[in-house]
Amino acid sequence: MPVSLLHLIEHRLSDHRAGRKRLRRLRQRSAVAIILSVREGELHILMIKRAEREGDPWSGHMAFPGGRMEPDDAHGYAVAHRETEEEIGVHLDDCARCIGRLSDITAGPRGVLGMFISPFVFCLEKPVEFSPNYEVAEVVWVPLEFLMDSSKRETMVWKRRGLSMELPCYIYKGRRIWGLSLMMLDELMDLVEGRNPQRKLWRR
Repeated sequence: MPVSLLHLIEHRLSDHRAGRKRLRRLRQRSAVAIILSVREGELHILMIKRAEREGDPWSGHMAFPGGRMEPDDAHGYAVAHRETEEEIGVHLDDCARCIGRLSDITAGPRGVLGMFISPFVFCLEKPVEFSPNYEVAEVVWVPLEFLMDSSKRETMVWKRRGLSMELPCYIYKGRRIWGLSLMMLDELMDLVEGRNPQRKLWRR
């Protein structure tokens, strides 16, 4: 089942037309790597918990390896590779293959136009060892089966600048998965099983 599920994801991604933001080359950009691996009989997704850092808007959040595009980066794919190696010490060319990409999403307002995130999906093909840098508190493997269980989906109240909003989330072993990361995961899960009424259309 885990291997066939991985094959299904690869097949669906090959036909998937990921949404791309207009004028993306003229705006601030970043990219992340969503890494899949069959572990102990289950398909898992690699996530990181970001280190607590003052002034970092994503401090302590669950996320995927990734970061902002630098002038030397040729494209988003290169960003995902570079940031994965910098953050967790994994050189994707040596251990994984890219099986597709998901839609660009907007990471809140940065300046007037905001910053776009491009998610690339990889399949890990051999065991790796992690060497997290100062930006990463821990590396966590999250079972896809856990995320696809609608009974595990919860809600949280997000507050900022006097405003509050109810948002979906998961709590996996005490770690909250929400926000931008959950937007990406929801698109991936929609590819696997189609639209689920428990996953409301809240993505931007």
